Amino acid sequence: MAEAYIKDKKKVLPCASYLDGEYGVKDLYVGVPVIIGKRGVEKIIEIKFNSTEKEMFQKSVDAVRKLTQDLFKLDPGLSIIKTLKIKY
Repeated sequence: MAEAYIKDKKKVLPCASYLDGEYGVKDLYVGVPVIIGKRGVEKIIEIKFNSTEKEMFQKSVDAVRKLTQDLFKLDPGLSIIKTLKIKY
């Protein structure tokens, strides 16, 4: 990942990225395929899922969302993370 960034390789890699409507998910960091280049995450790649894959992805998203909500309950100061919205 560091090499793709440093050498501007435009390489497709899995990465936890902020989703703002991609994959039908808003306001959450989720692991998805992205293109990494000199600007970091340069593009989120949306893959078409079949129904089973979509269900599995949604379960993962739900787990990340719940974990995030639980974390914010433990330390409300961490909710600043939600305001750090990055545009690709």
